[in-house]
Amino acid sequence: MSEDLERTGEMWDKRYGEHPWSVVPDESLVELVAPVTAGRALDLGCGTGRNALWLAREGWRVTGVDASRVGLQMAADQAEREGLTLDLERRDLVSFETEPESFDLVVISNIHLAPEQRSEFFARAARAVAPSGHLYITGHHVDAFGLAGPPDIERLFDEAMFAGGFDGFTTDVLERRETLSDSDHTDDVVLVFWATKHSKESGLEK
Repeated sequence: MSEDLERTGEMWDKRYGEHPWSVVPDESLVELVAPVTAGRALDLGCGTGRNALWLAREGWRVTGVDASRVGLQMAADQAEREGLTLDLERRDLVSFETEPESFDLVVISNIHLAPEQRSEFFARAARAVAPSGHLYITGHHVDAFGLAGPPDIERLFDEAMFAGGFDGFTTDVLERRETLSDSDHTDDVVLVFWATKHSKESGLEK
């Protein structure tokens, strides 16, 4: 195992063990994926499995990848309780790569890598999407700085990051969304990106 995997895994093991984590899937993921025919899904940075488990309940064949043994074990335990099947892999997201065009859906939720790692990570994720498949990315918007997400503003998302889209994809959704607390104050701001890979027959370019 690489030192990066061990270091990242230990950090997230501690965080997952310190307090309960949400079991609710991303609202935007549910909204966007619900109309899509289930196939093979890849959840990069699946953590304790809230999105992967929802996808499995909806009939998707899900591979979840994360550096944390604790998070993956929590996902596996919940899958067993529900009689669901998850293919879980402990890998370093910075170097993880899978066979190109092998998943109908690739999910990246709240993975805030350093800027020098982010572009290649997104590019590898996009390569994993099969023709006519979908790429879903969400993360804390720069407007969430000080409210939610990592304390390093350079790791947060903004619209310019996705304005050019991805080669071979059509961008269907690029939206800034606010989450309001019970007192109607903004307690988080996220960016949602959803794109469809061109089919082999379409001949479309970026």
